[in-house]
Amino acid sequence: MIMLIGGWATLHHVEELSDTFVQKSLKMKSKSKKSMDSDNIFERWNLNRIINVSGTMTSLGASRVLPKIRKDVDQILNSFVDIDQLQNEASRVIRKVIGSESGCITSSSSAGIVASIASFITQNNLDKIEKIPLENEKSKVVLQMGHQINYGAPVDQSIKLTGAKVQLIGSAAQCETYHLRNSLDQDVICGLYVISHHTVRENELPLDLFVNICHEQNVPVIVDMASEYDLTNPIKLGADLVIYSGHKFLSGVTSGIVAGKKQYIKNVHLQNRGIGRHMKVGKEGIAGAISALECWMTRDHEFEKNKETQIIKKWKNDLFDLQGIEISEHEDWTGNPITRLKIKIDPERCFANAWEISSRLKNLNPSIVVRDDLIENQEFFLDPCNINHDEIGLVSDSIIKVLNDFTNDPERKKETWSEVKSTREKNILSWGD
Repeated sequence: MIMLIGGWATLHHVEELSDTFVQKSLKMKSKSKKSMDSDNIFERWNLNRIINVSGTMTSLGASRVLPKIRKDVDQILNSFVDIDQLQNEASRVIRKVIGSESGCITSSSSAGIVASIASFITQNNLDKIEKIPLENEKSKVVLQMGHQINYGAPVDQSIKLTGAKVQLIGSAAQCETYHLRNSLDQDVICGLYVISHHTVRENELPLDLFVNICHEQNVPVIVDMASEYDLTNPIKLGADLVIYSGHKFLSGVTSGIVAGKKQYIKNVHLQNRGIGRHMKVGKEGIAGAISALECWMTRDHEFEKNKETQIIKKWKNDLFDLQGIEISEHEDWTGNPITRLKIKIDPERCFANAWEISSRLKNLNPSIVVRDDLIENQEFFLDPCNINHDEIGLVSDSIIKVLNDFTNDPERKKETWSEVKSTREKNILSWGD
């Protein structure tokens, strides 16, 4: 019922409002339908756009997949192929690029660790492969304590999934030759060596020494170096199995590459009849890894390095005179040929902690995700390896804006690191709410 106040003019005004509401509703429905029909999946699926200055992080999709790799994967997705034949081709390319006797593809690097450890438990016994994890089987894996890290999941979980036991040696920042030598008893099936920016590198055993001591006792060595550029040196040093990611610096789709001695690789591949089946790789993963290795052989690494150097130079020029920050170049922790920009925060002058600045950047649209490994030390890093030309200026502009926002609000209560740590579990568990 409409109350008439002021005659027909009021009624006419109500009718106009009604028409306007209907028109807006139709526009909203039209917009919604357009969004549903859009070829842009970020619009259709309501996804946040991310500018990734964190690096090759799995949680962000790791890397931009190169056009040639996308083309090769698309071709095989629309076809059928004998998977064993495809794996044979993968082995050929792995031999050529990495210099190993053989190789195969797994669904991820972590799956590669699982399959590799399982292969040393079962060898080529098909019955054991189907029954793993096995009871009363010698199955200890030696791991330096400083290598017991979490790369998204704990390393030792990859070991335990096979039924093997973890033999930690040394302490967090010290592992000596006698720690390793005295751990190599008859129940040890292999040693696992992790090369990662997550590991504690102080006083760790170097890879060559680790391999030599293990081989003195006829113990094979697995090297996990998922996010590393060096595709050849571990094999040259005598590592028996080496695991790489196909989708980080290689810029392929999600996959793991296992390279090594022929008999060991055969036993890794056989795990697809057992535990490997539960983490199987598809035709697209195998094809993507093959294509990524082929691209790696022809990539102009010097050109890519120069391009990243220019990005770092641009960021330094944009940010050098900002209040409360210290800027420096930082070489990669494990020796990869990549330089990052390190930004050290003075919370008293910035009126914010590094983790608050990082959080504010992440909440922008598009989201800016920085590398925050050492954020509790009031520092974060800008990694150029996944940045395209249009994003370079957006990164520095966004940092300037966020720092200015905090500077203009000096009375704001800062969030402590203890508060961040206290709410971390709650944030992890909030997915799906």
